[in-house]
Amino acid sequence: MAIMTRLALTTFAILALAGCGDRPDKSGAEKSTADVQASAPNRTLAAALQADKAYGGLAMVLNSSGLGAALDGVGQYTVFAPVDPALNGATGANFADPAMKAEGAALLRAHIVPGALTRADIVAAVDRSAGKGAQMRTMGGNLLTFTRSGEDLIATASDGASARITGQESLASNGVLQPLDGLLAKPSAAPS
Repeated sequence: MAIMTRLALTTFAILALAGCGDRPDKSGAEKSTADVQASAPNRTLAAALQADKAYGGLAMVLNSSGLGAALDGVGQYTVFAPVDPALNGATGANFADPAMKAEGAALLRAHIVPGALTRADIVAAVDRSAGKGAQMRTMGGNLLTFTRSGEDLIATASDGASARITGQESLASNGVLQPLDGLLAKPSAAPS
């Protein structure tokens, strides 16, 4: 009887500890890359950008740049997506103009890194960096450095452009959208 009681208590303790691991910490319900892949919706990054009104400007850049197929494919990416006020306030460019196709593509590539990175992944990388910042290379070849300022995550490009990761990340079948309050690349002036 004592052995059965110990077995039952041990099983209960293991289940109780396992349940604690699934609880979000006090910094929020951040998900790991494995969680993203397990819970990703059936929509792609391109579809997620099109569906979310916060990214109307970036969706327009995606459509006119010719990169829609890449974000509609199976490759895993993280898009550091400037929300409309950040994109519209900083560029002043009309990316729907065919003359701006190359500029739009360059701007978009400067905000995409390979692999699906959740906020929890980025925080863990920054914490492991011992204050040096975690670095990631974009599809456009730009080096981004991620640091923390209090609870905020800051992304800084090699040209000095920086933005704060804000809002709620969006999971997609082929990656993650991380909203930004600024641009990580300084676009060239619009053609005259």
